[in-house]
Amino acid sequence: MSGLNFKFVFLGDLEVEDSDFVEDGKTFRENAFKKARYYGDKLGMFSLGEDSGIEISALNDELGLETRRWGAGHDASDQEWVDFFMKRMEKEEDREARFRCSACLYGEGIEEYFDGATEGVITERLMAPILQGLPLSSCFLPNRETEVYAALGGERKAVISHRGRASRKIRKFLEKII
Repeated sequence: MSGLNFKFVFLGDLEVEDSDFVEDGKTFRENAFKKARYYGDKLGMFSLGEDSGIEISALNDELGLETRRWGAGHDASDQEWVDFFMKRMEKEEDREARFRCSACLYGEGIEEYFDGATEGVITERLMAPILQGLPLSSCFLPNRETEVYAALGGERKAVISHRGRASRKIRKFLEKII
């Protein structure tokens, strides 16, 4: 988002008491909106909420909104989570998958949504070291790529990733309203 006439502040850089926030939307968009509205209203500024996850054909929507909480659970280490996941996928022939992202820009009468998706497959083994907090990136091979997410350089990943696609849409929107 460099070059835009906005000052971006990351939530992690602020001290916000948010123990009452509940992420219970039924879709990625609902969760993105809930985050954007909650923090935007609480902080009195424009906010951008995002929610993302993976959908895997063979798992019949078991993951999606519950991606990190699924299987070995939210408190599992990345290694424990991905070990459980890979064991569950061993017997699956259909390895088609899609990472999805929905973002919501909220504030001053604006409520805009930006979606991105990346189609690919789950590899039969981990193809790169696990990135902290992103265990599936070591076994998600985007269509038309030769490397999994975790092995792609930041620039290439920004072009093809679900979040990168949503981010470009956000940028276009912000350029129009400046």
